[in-house]
Amino acid sequence: MLLDASLTGTDDPATTARELEERGYAGVWASEVAQDPFLVLHAAALGTSRVSVGSAIAVAFARSPMTLAYTGYDLQRYSRGRFVLGLGTQIQAHVERRFSMPWSAPAARMREYVGALRAIWASWTDGVPLRFRGEHYRHTLMTPMFTPARHEWGPPPVHLAAVGPLMTRLAGEVADGLLAHSFTTERYLRERTLPALQEGLATAGRTRAQVQVSLPGFVVTGRDDAERARAAAAVRGQIAFYGSTPAYRPVLELHGWGALGDELHALSTSRREDKWQAMADLVDDEVLGTFAVVAEPAGVGPALLSRFDGLVDRFSVYPGTGVPLDVLDPTVAALT
Repeated sequence: MLLDASLTGTDDPATTARELEERGYAGVWASEVAQDPFLVLHAAALGTSRVSVGSAIAVAFARSPMTLAYTGYDLQRYSRGRFVLGLGTQIQAHVERRFSMPWSAPAARMREYVGALRAIWASWTDGVPLRFRGEHYRHTLMTPMFTPARHEWGPPPVHLAAVGPLMTRLAGEVADGLLAHSFTTERYLRERTLPALQEGLATAGRTRAQVQVSLPGFVVTGRDDAERARAAAAVRGQIAFYGSTPAYRPVLELHGWGALGDELHALSTSRREDKWQAMADLVDDEVLGTFAVVAEPAGVGPALLSRFDGLVDRFSVYPGTGVPLDVLDPTVAALT
């Protein structure tokens, strides 16, 4: 199992990525939250020579497949073959009201989106005429002036973010990787995610070895009680935030915590000034320990291997918990 890290929120991605590479991390990821992930990853690629650099995630439906095809192809060239194009759908409200883009059944649209990307790349790398005609996307014009020069690394691998069974099966059918959501558990991965992935693989006649599974998971650790308490508070808040979203309710229901999801959702839509703290307070130690690895620094690596080895191929610590990099050095050593 490889250990990755997040660049989300960094002001100097080239320096941060270089430090992570020197510390032994296998890859770095940038998310589309409050910054453009591709600008971050471009800087990270130029500042490193070994680590993979990937988007986890970029919002596919906010962009034309043609726009993203150019971006992905260029970043694969700039990174010398180390770029991973990780895509997600976002939710309807954000696609329509934040990005002002059309929304439709996400799994069907994403299937077509990946097909469009691959058709565009094939026209550049193999000289295949561009004749992609789908329900949502049509790409039928590519002239020499707008055709990028071929490069030795070719198009990037495409990874898809998934929580529910439809998107997970789709990843097994058409993607090179699956980006599991942070709001997951070992049991949900074993009983829901991987069986759905295997169904998609079987449909396409593929094997598990052809799809890399990545998980940005929660970790609570620290050098002393104060650091661990801060990390635990941050993770409780994030679990509460995700748990309040109806789309993620099946994860809670699997563990018999559907009522917790109802309470979190009700609080999230209330006018209480202290609602976010009240939500975090509902995440007790049992829930915390199910969603997060809670351990001393030296125990994080063994705990991750015990929980996820054989289930996921790559693990990265969810950003925003405030755990200093040096605290995770034993984890890097245990997973490399």
